[in-house]
Amino acid sequence: MQNDKGKIVILGAGPCGLGAAWRLRELGYDNWEIHDRNEYIGGLSASFVDDNGFTWDVGGHVLFSHYDYFNRLMEVVIPEDQWLDHERESWIWMRERFIPYPLQYNIGRLPEKDMMECLAGLMKCRNVGFDFDEGTFHDWIMHFFGEGIAKHFLVPYNKKVWAYPPEDLDAHWIGERVAVPDLNRIMNNIINDKDDCSWGPNNTFSFPLHGGTGEIWRNLARKLPQDKIHLSSELGAWDAEKKLLRFENGREEAYDHLISTIPLNQLLQKSARDGHRKDSDSFVLSASNIIGVGLKGEPPERLRTKCWMYFPEDDNPFYRVTVFSNYSYNNVPGKGYWSLMGEVSESPKKHVDQARLLDTALEGFVNTRLIENVNDIVATWTFRAEYAYPTPFLGRDKLLDAFLPALKQHDVYSRGRFGGWKYECGNMDHVLMQGVEAVEHILFGTPEITLQYPSFINTHRIR
Repeated sequence: MQNDKGKIVILGAGPCGLGAAWRLRELGYDNWEIHDRNEYIGGLSASFVDDNGFTWDVGGHVLFSHYDYFNRLMEVVIPEDQWLDHERESWIWMRERFIPYPLQYNIGRLPEKDMMECLAGLMKCRNVGFDFDEGTFHDWIMHFFGEGIAKHFLVPYNKKVWAYPPEDLDAHWIGERVAVPDLNRIMNNIINDKDDCSWGPNNTFSFPLHGGTGEIWRNLARKLPQDKIHLSSELGAWDAEKKLLRFENGREEAYDHLISTIPLNQLLQKSARDGHRKDSDSFVLSASNIIGVGLKGEPPERLRTKCWMYFPEDDNPFYRVTVFSNYSYNNVPGKGYWSLMGEVSESPKKHVDQARLLDTALEGFVNTRLIENVNDIVATWTFRAEYAYPTPFLGRDKLLDAFLPALKQHDVYSRGRFGGWKYECGNMDHVLMQGVEAVEHILFGTPEITLQYPSFINTHRIR
């Protein structure tokens, strides 16, 4: 392909940036470069091996897809025999028991008093007529789930995961991510003493046999021209008028089109234009602290097949724990070991004492009976992702509708989990396709449907 669109520079070597680079290479367009501030590939989807031989992800990633293109690419990146396929077993630990997720379809597993409160709230709910433009996430919870489920699970859990109260969140992001209750189905489950499991778009998922989630992105990067990938190359400043990037290592890079996957607020802050910097501090996000625990022995029977577990109660600091050794037996150094990985959110409204984080997490693992004997612990690992969740804060869409088109007028495409700042299209498949679609828009003028229409993407199969 002719390089008639000029030089395309990509910021960030996570799934979005690598997706853009892959599509450029696939189309035979060779006038591009990619820069990443880290010394490793993958961004939030990277994986690490600790000194004891345990592999850790930056959170409990699972790989599933709405796109045939993404699936075909995964087959190219990792051979078929190097994937493991799992049924996602998701559970909630509350009231001293495991309850299948989602709670609304399994309230029969709660103590009778709690179950009746949840059922009473559900029976008062209306399943239609919610005003998404006026209501908050808290309003949405109360509208569709009622006071009981809100009180016992959805409000405390969402405070833990978002690190902000639901009153501070917009409701537009929800889409298919939360199952709106079907009262007849709930009653049938209670009457028939039935567990209702594996709801959702990712009730099955794949995971690399070796190397954690990061192996996907390392392999993809290995298939790209290595002279075009620049690591430890952090953006210092950029000039939209001159179309010039200045990096902290002293390098300068001119561009004709810029695909930026760094956080949008950081991109705006680094701009030479006052208009770009204005309101950049209005963006809201939360950090995540990852706590990995390597143990000797075998996981107890009750954890042998579990994947994600949610924790709404306050006898522990984490919102989610993964039995990470269940994803791949190569995530541990050998037979006779297993691993747990917890996630603790953090924000200005939810302080985390970093000095006590590990001790508090270990106490939580014991309190929730995930670890029976602390003497079985042979390794611990921690990682703080400063940018973990792009919060769907009130007023988010108004800001995005102002900044993203303004940047595009200067041939700057801010895309990806934090580049587009839309949690509802922030999974690995979504963000890779945002990079692919940005390239196709630059070269051919085709629409970018993932960022523009996330609700459509999340309810359809895209070929």
